[in-house]
Amino acid sequence: MFKRMLLRQAQASRSLLSVRSASTAPLAIPRTSQFQPQLLRPFARRPTSRYYSTENKTEDGEKQENGGAESEATEDPVTQELEAKKKEVIELKDKYVRSVADFLNLQERTKREMENARNFAIQRFAIDLLDSIDNFDRALLAVPADKLSAAKTEDNKDLLDLVSGLKMTQNIMLNALQKHGLQRFDPDEPGEDGKPQKFNPNRHEATFMTKAEGKEDGEIMYTQSKGFTLNGRVLRAAKVGVVKNN
Repeated sequence: MFKRMLLRQAQASRSLLSVRSASTAPLAIPRTSQFQPQLLRPFARRPTSRYYSTENKTEDGEKQENGGAESEATEDPVTQELEAKKKEVIELKDKYVRSVADFLNLQERTKREMENARNFAIQRFAIDLLDSIDNFDRALLAVPADKLSAAKTEDNKDLLDLVSGLKMTQNIMLNALQKHGLQRFDPDEPGEDGKPQKFNPNRHEATFMTKAEGKEDGEIMYTQSKGFTLNGRVLRAAKVGVVKNN
């Protein structure tokens, strides 16, 4: 019975040693045989690798990104407001320049309209007088040239006085109209180069075209009625006959 107690104590101590060795030592010496006593080696550390957590890095990166986003968010309102003000200034400057240009154009247009109204205020009145002036020309042309060139006698004295009175009245009327810008031009008069005038569609109205020997095409050969200008603007074109040989 005493032997059984010793055997039980030995087994208990052996199991206790195996538990301690398994908890403290990473490696145990394998047994070579079932009856060979177990030998313990000195404690040896296993090579371990250290692992680092990436949570801090990701958190730091997120913090940095969040910080940059927050800084941008804090700067965005100011920059946006500055850009908006710049755009507003540009738009206001453009509107100001346009308004000044429109005002200057309005002034120039108003000035031209006032000048035109002043210069051509008698346009309708002058047009109504053109027929009267033409009648003076017709009355003077009705008198034969040989009677006007004849010596002054008792027979044609009254006729000469009438013709001179018509001319005087016509000249007074033309001078009065000339003071207001109305002038008469005669296509029968030679041009600046001394040659007969040629047809100008801006100043002349061709009533007919015919052949004429010794004259060039486009020359004015006959004047039916003289033309008039009012302050440089053609009030009535002269009615003429034009040479056309070809």
